[in-house]
Amino acid sequence: MNSELLIKNGRVIDPANVIDKKCDVLIVDGKIAEVAEKIQNSKLKTQNYGTVIDASGKLVTPGLIDMHVHFREPGDEEEETIASGSTAAVAGGFTSVVCMPNTRPPIENETDVEYVHRKARQARKTHVYTMGAITKNREGIELAEMGFMSEAGAVGFTDDGNGVQDPAVMLRAMKYAAMFDVVIAQHCEDDSFAGNGVMNAGYYSTILGLPGADALAEEAMLWRDIQLLKKTGVRYHAQHISTAGSIELIRAAKKDSLPITSEVTPHHLLFTDSCCVDYDTNYKVNPPLRSERDVEALKQAIAEGLVDALVSDHAPHLQSEKELEFIAAPFGIAGLECALGLYVEALLKPGVLDWPGLIKLMTEKPARIIGVDKGTLGVGKQADITIIDPDAKYQIDVNKFLSKSRNCPYNGWKVTGRVDKTIVAGEVRFEA
Repeated sequence: MNSELLIKNGRVIDPANVIDKKCDVLIVDGKIAEVAEKIQNSKLKTQNYGTVIDASGKLVTPGLIDMHVHFREPGDEEEETIASGSTAAVAGGFTSVVCMPNTRPPIENETDVEYVHRKARQARKTHVYTMGAITKNREGIELAEMGFMSEAGAVGFTDDGNGVQDPAVMLRAMKYAAMFDVVIAQHCEDDSFAGNGVMNAGYYSTILGLPGADALAEEAMLWRDIQLLKKTGVRYHAQHISTAGSIELIRAAKKDSLPITSEVTPHHLLFTDSCCVDYDTNYKVNPPLRSERDVEALKQAIAEGLVDALVSDHAPHLQSEKELEFIAAPFGIAGLECALGLYVEALLKPGVLDWPGLIKLMTEKPARIIGVDKGTLGVGKQADITIIDPDAKYQIDVNKFLSKSRNCPYNGWKVTGRVDKTIVAGEVRFEA
C-alpha cells in the first residue's frame, strides 16, 4: 500500500538546496518524491490513500532540529521523559532532537545509548539522538566508553553541565573522538573562575548579594580547548556560548580554518542578568544570563554567520525545585515548545536574520554538526517537514505545555510564528 502526502501552495524554504519559493512537495512512502512549482493531484497514485495539505500562506521547511535538549530519562522522569519530551518536541516543530547525557545515571556506555533509542522508538514522535558522556559519571577523570557508544549510534560526546577541567583528559577525549569522526561538544566552564556562582558576576550579582560566575569561566576553557583543537583537528562544538569574549575566540578560530562550531539559546539573546533582580529562579541558567553588551555581541555574531546552530537547551525541572531560594534552585529553562516564536522575537523582528537564515541554523547546519542525513527536502530523503504559519500570533501559556515541566520565564509572552504541522517520516505527528 502506498502512503502519499501532497503539500501544496506553501513557501518552501530549503537552505540545503538553496530553495526559497512557492512549491508543492510530494511525499511517497515516507520519503520526499518531488519538489516542484506545481504538482497535480493526479500524481497521487491512489486518491483513496493520498492526503492533500493546503499550505497557502505558510512556510514549508525541513524538519527543525534541536541539538541540545534534556529529557531527564533515566533518573528524573518526574521532570521529563523521552516520551513527554518527544511530544513537546513535535509541538515545537522539531523532527529531530539530541539528548544530553547528564541524566542519572549518565549516558556513558552503549547500553545507555540503546536505551534512549528504544524509548524514542516506543514514543513514535520525533527522531531522538543522544550524545554520550565524555568521562565516566561526568567527573572529568576517566574517559567513558566512547568507541562503544559511537558504534551504538551516539552522535557526539559531552559532559554537558560540567566542563572537562583537566586539559590532559580533554586532549585524550578529542583524540578518541577524532578517531571515530564524531563531534565533541564542550560545556565551557572553568570551575576555578566559576566557583559557586549562580549568576553572571558583575553589578547585579553585587547588589543582589549573590555569588557570581565570571565570564572568564567560559572564555578560559574555550581558549584552552582551541589550543587542543589545533593539535587534534577533531570536530569541536562550543555549547550555549554566552559572552562577547567567546565570540572573539570563535571568530579567530574560524579565521584559522579550525573545525569549530557553536550554538546559542533564546534566553541568551532575550534576557540579561538584570532579569534576576527579583530573585526569580526561572532566570537561573548555566551559563548565566550576561550583560547587554554580550547579548548584542551574540546577535552580531549570528548576523555574521559565526554561530552555527540555534538550540533551546530545554531543561525541565519540578516547580518545587524552582521554588527554592535562588542559590539552591537548579539551573535551566523549559522552552522547547516556544523556541521558534522566541527566535522570531530575538532575530527576525530586529532584522538580524530573515526566514531562510533562521531555518538554516535550525535545520541544515545542526544536521551537519551531528552528522545525520537530515535538514533537507532533497528527493529521496526521509520526509521530515515543519509547516509554519509565519504570521500567526499567540500567547505562550506554560499551562498548555505538553512537557511535564513549567519552569519557563516566557509565560504570557505574545509571540509570532507558530508551528502548524510537524511531519516525521511522512506522517503528521503534530497538528495545531
